[in-house]
Amino acid sequence: MAKLLLKEKLTAQRIYLILAGLFIASLVVSNLIFQKFFSWDFFGIYTFEISVGILPYPVTFLITDIISEIYGKQKANQVVTTGIFASFFSLLIIYTADAVPATEWSPIGNALFTKVFGATTIAVFASMVAYLLAQYIDIQLFHFWKRLTKGKHLWLRNNFSTFLSQFVDTFSVLFLLCSFNKIEWDLFGGLLLSGFLFKVIVAALDTPLLYASVYAFRKRFNLKQGEELKYD
Repeated sequence: MAKLLLKEKLTAQRIYLILAGLFIASLVVSNLIFQKFFSWDFFGIYTFEISVGILPYPVTFLITDIISEIYGKQKANQVVTTGIFASFFSLLIIYTADAVPATEWSPIGNALFTKVFGATTIAVFASMVAYLLAQYIDIQLFHFWKRLTKGKHLWLRNNFSTFLSQFVDTFSVLFLLCSFNKIEWDLFGGLLLSGFLFKVIVAALDTPLLYASVYAFRKRFNLKQGEELKYD
């Protein structure tokens, strides 16, 4: 690991906090907007039918891959755990807001608020169980491939770790939502295929972003290939 001077350590801490902030924001927002679904025609090859909640999800896996590569496994696990706590805290706020009665002149009444956010409790629970499994699997596999390739072939560990973890995430969250009758079982197969394929495509497309980010970090902190910051 590369040992940092005090000034460089402060810079690394600031960047880590920014990445963690983006991670937490993406994770929390994905749980709030999940009830809206849209279709996307992928060049006439396949039509995706997916929740808008899936849109910020790939960002979280990209960020944990960046943190895993530069800051190490411990820091990646740390940001995932923080995101879990943030999601449950947001759930508590939403539950409290839903319980408070609206005034007569409130632009958003009780019924509309409950309709939009009422399913959030189950969504967050399902999402967190699935996400916890997926992210820890992603981080474990990322570092498995990193050790196996001796820090080479970043594209391989980025995609191979993400593909399996995204399938676990998509399957788990849909299974739980269907089990709680939030989504009909006859939609399970189509949503699983659409959700997984969408995440695979995005994971492949974000590989250049990962390479660019890792290159910038290595240049800024004089890191060798596969080397991590000695952050603590």
